[in-house]
Amino acid sequence: MDIVFPVSGVVAPIWLPPLVALVLSFFTSMAGVSGAFLLLPFQMSVLHFESPAVSPTNMVYNITGIPGGVYRYLKEGRLVWPLTLVVVVGTLPGVVLGVFLRISILSDPRPFKAFVGVVLLYIAFRMLQQFVQSRGAGKSENQSAAVSAETLDWKTEVLTFNWRELSFRFRGTDHRCSTPGIVAFSFLVGIVGGAYGIGGGAIIAPVFVTFYRLPVHAVAGATLMGTFTTSIVGVLIYQAVAFTPGAAGLAVGPDWLLGALFGLGGLVGMYFGARAQRFFPSEWLKLMLGLIVLVVAARYVGGFLLS
Repeated sequence: MDIVFPVSGVVAPIWLPPLVALVLSFFTSMAGVSGAFLLLPFQMSVLHFESPAVSPTNMVYNITGIPGGVYRYLKEGRLVWPLTLVVVVGTLPGVVLGVFLRISILSDPRPFKAFVGVVLLYIAFRMLQQFVQSRGAGKSENQSAAVSAETLDWKTEVLTFNWRELSFRFRGTDHRCSTPGIVAFSFLVGIVGGAYGIGGGAIIAPVFVTFYRLPVHAVAGATLMGTFTTSIVGVLIYQAVAFTPGAAGLAVGPDWLLGALFGLGGLVGMYFGARAQRFFPSEWLKLMLGLIVLVVAARYVGGFLLS
């Protein structure tokens, strides 16, 4: 039975949003990504939801769905709280700026689709780069993890945390990263995430693994938690702007019903994705996701250039 969603005007079966979100989030949550970066193209291209309200609706999905994955990572002792804090501190100011860019400069669907395409191209490049590197290195961390998932210690141990450096131990290996560097990069990601409606985790997670050489099994919980926090702020800002005189006649606030249905599917998908993560070689998941994202990005960018 089809229903009409109030803000977006989308007409779809009530079971479709949670089903799509469940499938997407199951796989993406294994890499520390909520799946919002794929859900937004689905809303724009399949459901024809192209107003600025699609961004905060995506964030409602994050708020509703991410706790399922975060709970599982927290239960297994794989949530690096200092890393989460650093990501949130850097991302939040950027999200505020990104929201206003979306409303002012990127309100027209055509340039926004091009913007989405560029973001997706970046994500696809990073995912495919990680796959090539992991295959070239031979037996990866994830392959060994799949073999001995039940016998190895999966808990993280924070070693140092100050304004210069963050370090932690995971499965017998010490990992270090620059605190100012993560804050600065998170700020830039926050701008993109605020405008795109993804919270930023889809960009931060690949960078953590590629540039900082952090294990995906250890950072997934932190990036999801960071996305959850920034999404709350983003939704509040979008909703506040929707009540201002300048937003009259423009759909800016989230479609709460549609976002909540997506979120219900994401809640289940992320929980089981986080639970199954230890048994899946992440490089193959990144290859699959990278190819999907590449196709969507090429469609958006190509459509903008050829129109």
